[in-house]
Amino acid sequence: MTLTNYWWLLIWMFTGGLACMLFFPKRQETFLGKKEIRWNVLPAIIVMAPYMIWGGFRGDVADTVLYRQLFNQMPKHLSGMSGYMSNVNKDKGFSVLSILIKTFTGSNSIVYFSIIAIFQLSVLVWLFRKYSQDYWFSVFVFIATTDYMSWVQNGMRQFTAVTIILAGTALYLNKRYIPAILLILFASTIHGSAILMIPLLFILQGRAWNKKTILCIAICGVVVLSLSQFTNVLNVLLADTQYKNIVSDWKEFQDDGMSPIRVLVYAVPMILSIIGFSHIRAAENKVIDFCTNASIITVILGVIAMGTSGIFIGRLPIYVSLYANGILLPWEIENIFTKESARLIKIIAIIFYSMFFFYQMHFSWNFI
Repeated sequence: MTLTNYWWLLIWMFTGGLACMLFFPKRQETFLGKKEIRWNVLPAIIVMAPYMIWGGFRGDVADTVLYRQLFNQMPKHLSGMSGYMSNVNKDKGFSVLSILIKTFTGSNSIVYFSIIAIFQLSVLVWLFRKYSQDYWFSVFVFIATTDYMSWVQNGMRQFTAVTIILAGTALYLNKRYIPAILLILFASTIHGSAILMIPLLFILQGRAWNKKTILCIAICGVVVLSLSQFTNVLNVLLADTQYKNIVSDWKEFQDDGMSPIRVLVYAVPMILSIIGFSHIRAAENKVIDFCTNASIITVILGVIAMGTSGIFIGRLPIYVSLYANGILLPWEIENIFTKESARLIKIIAIIFYSMFFFYQMHFSWNFI
């Protein structure tokens, strides 16, 4: 069951995924007062199911070895939790979650990884099925941008926090700030970086390309032009947190920053939002406005990570990039262009993202 030929990540989308799209009926749902066509739950789960299985039966990809070692060291019973937790210095929520899984399911790491992968990808099934105009394309982009490999099979602690936050999307859209902030604070016990979503929660609100997002772009420009001062400020701000050594760590690791090619790939939804700005404004759709602003923040964080750290700062865009790539991008293709042009652009996009998948998996990671 362990995935060894990573081409299957795309092969499944072009075989089983397309079969589900073509042969399972879709249904009409009312969304924001409009009739929308959405996938039924069963085919949506079928498309994601192999990725859940592969997430559990994973090889020793990147941080998987460390996660497995930590899981094996954790107590098997709740009675040992307090003693173990006294030695845990950060992200204690994830340790508690892991101990609970081990207590109730046993010491098999495959079961452990499977439970977490099923939770993470179930949230994406819900998110893309509810908000995306093209569920297949949303899942395809998640796989082809290698976000699946980066997060489900590698950075699973942070991605657990990310998916907890994504599960609260309706709270953010309806501006229910108190439960939204409580959810984010809970997610921050899983991974401390989740706290970033509290200020972002307010920045993402409002019309697309509003004054707040323009201000963020200006701040990004200042940061890029004064990186040394920025890193000094970052050192001061993080001095009393679990990330106090982050700047020295990325310098020690000789971290060259986030790949410009990946930043460009993540920038596609934002670029299309500029091209189709009038269409986005005319739609008066709070989901698309929210996701457009998310696409801007994705690029801002990516550009800063490009000049600083791909390992640390480069992990931050994932909190908002799935809104851009998974929800905004399919909408842009369907609504900015004519029907004939949209079909051609989608084919070009599929080729473009598949090429990036090969580049990242072969040249950057040597997985295929």
